[in-house]
Amino acid sequence: MKLPAEALAEGCAALGLDLSPVQQARLLQYLALLQKWNRVYNLTAIRDESKLVSHHLLDSLAVVPHLRGRRVLDVGTGAGLPGIAIAVARPDLEVVMLDSNHKKLAFVTQAIGELGLANATVERTRVEQWHPAAGFDTVISRAFAELPDFARLAGHLLAPGGRLLAMKGLHPHEEIAALSEGFTCEQVLTLDVPGVEARHLVVLAPSIAAEA
Repeated sequence: MKLPAEALAEGCAALGLDLSPVQQARLLQYLALLQKWNRVYNLTAIRDESKLVSHHLLDSLAVVPHLRGRRVLDVGTGAGLPGIAIAVARPDLEVVMLDSNHKKLAFVTQAIGELGLANATVERTRVEQWHPAAGFDTVISRAFAELPDFARLAGHLLAPGGRLLAMKGLHPHEEIAALSEGFTCEQVLTLDVPGVEARHLVVLAPSIAAEA
């Protein structure tokens, strides 16, 4: 079995990501922190270390090349995924991680502090109730809701020209078909994540009528 550092380095190379040794060390530090807190707070069902690398770190990093703009919102971040990985990989971005779960955000806040992520913040609220002063270029969700609900609840948080990104397992044909008139599916990208069987990234854009 590969050591986490080796699996992460090989995975980043496979994803085409050039992360520095410092960035990779931060990601492994996050993983160690997650494992420590998980023993008490049950933040993730995954216990196997190799799967933590593939199904959490690499899975989250796979979306990095597809982000647009400077402001990114991670809706339903849970234990900080994909937000923490994005913030580590892209220190030039402003990353906000939103969740209504106090216990999980307490962990995320601790992780941000220990990793020294000056570009990351948390917001504890329900997504539909949050109305920040400025919108986001990218609003991403890893395991928040089905596409119609994601668009309905988080669509108002987009800046002009912004996009919703939804991480899915199998191609969500039925969810796409159920989208309302307010949003359209711009594209569905197949992500080849080392160690993960199926992963798709659905890009949703406000319809022309909704933007007008």
